[in-house]
Amino acid sequence: MNTNKNILILCSASFSLSNFRGDLIKHLLSKGFKVYCGGPDFEESTLNLVRDLGGIPIPFHLQRTGLNPLSDYNTIQELKNLMTEHKIDILFPYTIKPVIYGSFAAKKLGIPVISLITGLGFTFSRVTTKAKVLQSVTEFLYRKALKSNKAVIFQNSDDLQLFKNHKIVAENQSLHVVNGSGINLEKFAFKPRKHSLNSAVKFVLVARLMKEKGVELLMNAARQLKPQYPNSEFHIIGEPPENSSSAVSKKELEELNENGTIVYHGKSMNVAKAISELDIFVLPTYYREGVPRSILEALSSGMPIITTMQPGCKETVLDGKNGFLIAPKEEKPLVEAIKYFLDNPEQIEIMGQESRKLAENKFDVNLINNDILSIIKEHA
Repeated sequence: MNTNKNILILCSASFSLSNFRGDLIKHLLSKGFKVYCGGPDFEESTLNLVRDLGGIPIPFHLQRTGLNPLSDYNTIQELKNLMTEHKIDILFPYTIKPVIYGSFAAKKLGIPVISLITGLGFTFSRVTTKAKVLQSVTEFLYRKALKSNKAVIFQNSDDLQLFKNHKIVAENQSLHVVNGSGINLEKFAFKPRKHSLNSAVKFVLVARLMKEKGVELLMNAARQLKPQYPNSEFHIIGEPPENSSSAVSKKELEELNENGTIVYHGKSMNVAKAISELDIFVLPTYYREGVPRSILEALSSGMPIITTMQPGCKETVLDGKNGFLIAPKEEKPLVEAIKYFLDNPEQIEIMGQESRKLAENKFDVNLINNDILSIIKEHA
């Protein structure tokens, strides 16, 4: 196939273009597309990462948080100008603001849009009054923006159903579900994890360190279990988001690290290497995930998973086979799931092999990218 079409992949965080869409960019290039990559916060390093993939970076301005009608209107105008300048044939936006503002801009130009809903996040969590207000506003904007999209792709069926129930999308629209962003099975290579009763058992959480991700629940579980199981290790990788009321206290993380309760790594530039040296992946989230990329990386690496029965997370665990699904916001089930592996370390390798099988059969990035390409070809 040789399309010679210009496609613009639009995001709200430029690092995600190489981290989460790198394989898709390469796949589209191999099929003859010219791939433009729009992001609001490019640095020299992220510009180079996109160029190394073969994409063409396009910086644009976006106020990532909050709603400011003037700056948001200016973003729509800027996107219109960029799409005209680069003769864009297809728009592929993901995350809330790029989907909404990109769709508005493309509609005015008659450019077909295939939107990717990567998860509903804090906005649809309903955990605070602010989240409830944001959900109402976002639903209204999504409804207006998605109405004229050629196709809308979701990463789990729960999100698709919510959009239907709230009449954000119509039954007669072209609606699709893919299994997350997919995972590169070679980059996150399988590593068998053999354990005896005497060896250290290493748990890890990788995430933006927000309360909604269940980070504090893991910290509390570590406080409880570390004295009982001296051979347990609780690793936390990531950073608290700046200027966020949801951020976990960095001071508390550092104190727990100093007293040996947890091992706090901060931000990692090589997650694949970090998780290859650890054993069990934990994400006790109550955030509206798409399919968490961090869990896919852990599955591919051969780690058992402990996560919640949340949309996007429950798809990654066959309960009792490659890990455990637990109730969100509850500490006791989390502690019990962690204790299971501390008391039965031989299960780490057995369940880890099941995780890898699930990654190969369901979440291989090549499978997902072929699905996305088929949708693009159908509607572009």
